[in-house]
Amino acid sequence: MDGSQTTKTIRVILAQPRGFCAGVERAIDIVERALTKFGPPIYVRHEIVHNRHVVEDLRARGAVFVDELDEVPEGAWTVFSAHGVARKVVQAAEDRSLPVIDATCPLVAKVHAEGRRYASQDREIVLIGHAGHAEVEGTIGQIDGTVYLVQTVEDAETLEVKDPEKLAYITQTTLSVDDTRGIIAALKLRFPNITGPDVKDICYATQNRQEAMHHLAELVDMILVVGSKNSSNSNRLREIGAELGHPAYLIDDASALQPEWFVGADTVGLTAGASAPEVLVQGVIEGMKRFGNVKVELLPGTPEDVKFKLPAEVASL
Repeated sequence: MDGSQTTKTIRVILAQPRGFCAGVERAIDIVERALTKFGPPIYVRHEIVHNRHVVEDLRARGAVFVDELDEVPEGAWTVFSAHGVARKVVQAAEDRSLPVIDATCPLVAKVHAEGRRYASQDREIVLIGHAGHAEVEGTIGQIDGTVYLVQTVEDAETLEVKDPEKLAYITQTTLSVDDTRGIIAALKLRFPNITGPDVKDICYATQNRQEAMHHLAELVDMILVVGSKNSSNSNRLREIGAELGHPAYLIDDASALQPEWFVGADTVGLTAGASAPEVLVQGVIEGMKRFGNVKVELLPGTPEDVKFKLPAEVASL
């Protein structure tokens, strides 16, 4: 920075809660414990959580991330990611007698169970979610019968089903609460007898982080969200910040910071998606010191004390 200029003060307001949720902590813990107990390599189907830094760290410690089970050697310990898998994947592992540890988030598993329950009532299922997302593919593959994927209000308004009287909906856990409410309203308008869980299936951590973003946006000039590009909940946080009228950027880490973002932005809101570790947030705070004197404040927020049980295979460590 040019010494002849007055050093700018950047007020940074940290959202709370932010970063890791209980499902992500559990999934990472499962891989770490498996590496300790069984030794590397531990094979993980798909990214354990959607964060590049987490995946690279675990890879360096002996985790091997694969797209499909046929890449896993015979008899190798295998972990299913936090996003859940289709039943055909479970069956393929059983057919090969692979020792499996299931790191599916319990809140995703709850959606699977609800979908199966509705299907057992001979209902067709509407899944509100994003095409191609690992959680959506796993959920569709957990349910017997017809599943319609709806991504937008427009999809809901044009959806054609076999029997409008026998319909239920479920949701991906990492969606925008506000957007999902609008889609559910459109479905109920179109199909008055549809049944489903309001927005309760959007996980507590997703809702808490989105609520914190609404509070944060009232106080800041610009918003930074720490998270990877393939993280659904991180993308939703950035979108909410932008919808609330602020420049909002999704960044992997401090290396993505751009000096022009801070021109005219004296107060910066900082949060992190549910799969982003706190060390990256602290790194971004450190990185902002290149652009001025950084003063950090903590936004009051909802405390989180949720803990999920570990699978029996690694619980005893």
